[in-house]
Amino acid sequence: MSATRPPAGREDRAALTAPHGVVALPGGELLMGSASARYRDDGEAPVRRVRVGPFRIDRYAVTNERFARFVAETGYVTDAERYGWSFVFVGLLPEDHPPTRAVAAAPWWRAVPGAAWHAPEGPGSHVRDRLDHPVVHVSWRDAQAFAAWAGGRLPTEAEWEYAARGGLVQRPFPWGDELTPGGRHMCNVWQGEFPVRNTGEDGYLGTAPVDAYEPNGFGLHCVVGNVWELTADAWSLPGRDAAPTEGAPPQATRPACCAPASGPVERVIKGGSYLCHASYCERYRVSARTRTTEDSATGHMGFRLAY
Repeated sequence: MSATRPPAGREDRAALTAPHGVVALPGGELLMGSASARYRDDGEAPVRRVRVGPFRIDRYAVTNERFARFVAETGYVTDAERYGWSFVFVGLLPEDHPPTRAVAAAPWWRAVPGAAWHAPEGPGSHVRDRLDHPVVHVSWRDAQAFAAWAGGRLPTEAEWEYAARGGLVQRPFPWGDELTPGGRHMCNVWQGEFPVRNTGEDGYLGTAPVDAYEPNGFGLHCVVGNVWELTADAWSLPGRDAAPTEGAPPQATRPACCAPASGPVERVIKGGSYLCHASYCERYRVSARTRTTEDSATGHMGFRLAY
């Protein structure tokens, strides 16, 4: 699919609100997904051929500073602010934090009243020392509102994966085959024993600055680890219906409008986060995928824009 140009006058806003710039990518054929997917229900396998048209994409995830400019100009109120709470990882809360509701299947997630993009751990926390970190506690709907203001859009899943691979073919990571080549940390993920002990060997226990690690071959930073990134696509299991890669014609990129017939709309998120660990969530690979509802917000989910 070809990139849609923003309306007249939006080019300047995109340049102003993405101070680090964007990368223009030519598009082409992508071998999407993985033949050795760990989570069958994620629809990561099999590998399928997808054609991606030319587009531009942010080098970095949208930062707290950039989102603050949007809020200051528009007065926008996020879903987390309207609901009055958001999900925070328990390990980031102070020891004396009042008891709060936990997720039964994942008790390390706590529903914290007052947690929002400007107060990531709830009242008393702030982003003044994290302006260059990715904005979190934003929903898919919030990202859509920001994109409309900034003259961009969320990338499709195929565009995101094409950009994240950085020109490499069927490698698990944007830099190659090993998570820590030569012992060097290339992304912000959990080290230690999840969820009880994070050694912080990479220097971060929560989010990291959006430029904390080396870029991939296309000049994009932190496409895996740090925060999950929202995409435009409605959730489906494309791998279940895809033709085998060998000898198959390229498929068109699936449009973002293809939502489930009933129930809440879920959207694809990519890239994993600072909470991913091989023992629990090995989704810090470029082919990995999972989902979120359009109004959900957490402390480990953000986004970057395409144009």
